[in-house]
Amino acid sequence: MKKADLKSLDLATLWRGLTRPDPAGTDRVVPPTGFTAQLTVFSAGAMAFLAVFALALALATGRLAERWSTELAQTVTVRISAPEDQIDEQTVTVMEALKTTPGIAEARLLPDDEVERLLEPWFGPDVPVEALPVPRLIEIAQAAEGFDAEALRLRLEGEAPGAVLDDHTRWRQPLVSAANRLRVLGLVSLLLIAAASGAMITLAAKAALAANGQVIRVLRLIGARDITIATAFVRRFTRRAAMGAAGGTVLGMAAIWALPSMDQAGSFLTGLGFQGWGWLWPLLIPPAAAAIGFVATRWAALKMLREVR
Repeated sequence: MKKADLKSLDLATLWRGLTRPDPAGTDRVVPPTGFTAQLTVFSAGAMAFLAVFALALALATGRLAERWSTELAQTVTVRISAPEDQIDEQTVTVMEALKTTPGIAEARLLPDDEVERLLEPWFGPDVPVEALPVPRLIEIAQAAEGFDAEALRLRLEGEAPGAVLDDHTRWRQPLVSAANRLRVLGLVSLLLIAAASGAMITLAAKAALAANGQVIRVLRLIGARDITIATAFVRRFTRRAAMGAAGGTVLGMAAIWALPSMDQAGSFLTGLGFQGWGWLWPLLIPPAAAAIGFVATRWAALKMLREVR
């Protein structure tokens, strides 16, 4: 390859060749069908399909972490465990203390049937609440300004020794941390998918260039410049990557849409999927795949054209 051609093989030149019409039919240098075409389209489609799910996972875990952090931070519980002859008195004392505590909007004593529903996942539908040493539970709704949890905890220790204030911090933080780590895992998966796509497209482009080595030599003999040959390969493989990714994205979005909702799945899937404007995010995958194909094929073309003599 001449140095002048090497200098002219920049991104701007190749991009113009990619977007400009091809009336001369230079794209026919690249075989339109065969193993390399099928490999490029299939790998781009498969990676796009996986990218949709990785993106959905990252978005869903982000919403989950935010919901857990917000909802659990606003909910505080007082648990009263005392001897049977003292529990009613301590419950009244705690309720009076909560009513006079600044920053508490509402304090509600959970009835036995609601406590029974809370215990049902562990003990079954017929929980004999009255026969079990189940503590009294008081649910606290905070006001906008919040309250001094440490001061309230000390007050309850003095007035009602059997009352324990639980602001869920001990187990809320690990849940939020786990959700954030899952979000990072989803983003890392997207990067790995992009890297794998680039590697597959590079291999396919190299295979096509190597298989057409004799054609490239003949084209050089009749005056074709290396920039023209490279542009033909870049144009064809970028379009293949974009087409395959578009198909994989459509299938992935359809699969996400077909998943059961949170209500139907009993919140097991934690809302995996896209919501509202979030459905527009997967539409960025085909352009990203085209960009990856563009860069990968350009690198492969530069390398292989140097070797073909």
